[in-house]
Amino acid sequence: MIVEITFAKSNKNQFKFFSMKTRHLTLLMLVAVLTIFGTSCKKKKKVAETPKPTGEVLINEYCTGEQYQSTKDAFRSTATGESMDRETAKKKARSNAQSELAKTISSTMKIVGDNYVNSTEFNNKEEVTETFQEMARTVVDQELRGAVEICEKLTQRENGTFVSYVAIELSGSKIADAYNSGLSQNEKLKADYNYEKFKDTFEKEMEKMAGGK
Repeated sequence: MIVEITFAKSNKNQFKFFSMKTRHLTLLMLVAVLTIFGTSCKKKKKVAETPKPTGEVLINEYCTGEQYQSTKDAFRSTATGESMDRETAKKKARSNAQSELAKTISSTMKIVGDNYVNSTEFNNKEEVTETFQEMARTVVDQELRGAVEICEKLTQRENGTFVSYVAIELSGSKIADAYNSGLSQNEKLKADYNYEKFKDTFEKEMEKMAGGK
């Protein structure tokens, strides 16, 4: 009877020992898991919080470069237009390009007119110069509508804005021919007007413009 009681007490003590040991191991495993999980979260947080690199950013531009600059044979211009509406962006780009083209042609033809008048023997040079300038404005307004698109690109930003890029071209010979047609019919000039001299003056200025690019 005494032996049975001793054996029962022994089993009870062993059960308590194993139970405590098991709880201790479980607690250690839980601590280890939490430690690993916490370390992993910290790493992820550090990665997420890493600031983006700062410095130079490459900007993509379309319809630009040497191939879209004016040459001795043609006037060219490039421009962009922005809008939330696709077609409006394209219209703005075209309008801006035409405006720039008109400025280039007008400034070039002013120089051509001045050089031509100064190289001739007109008695009323101031009046003739004014006539040349008026002709330039008329020619630009008439011929600008015939400018041809030589490049067109359309992009869209993250906010939905459309950006239109365009390059247009107008033949130099067309401008010269239209100019010549008007001058040869002008009552004040046709008696002393020399087409070959005008053409030579025009071509020289076109070459200077192309060479300066």
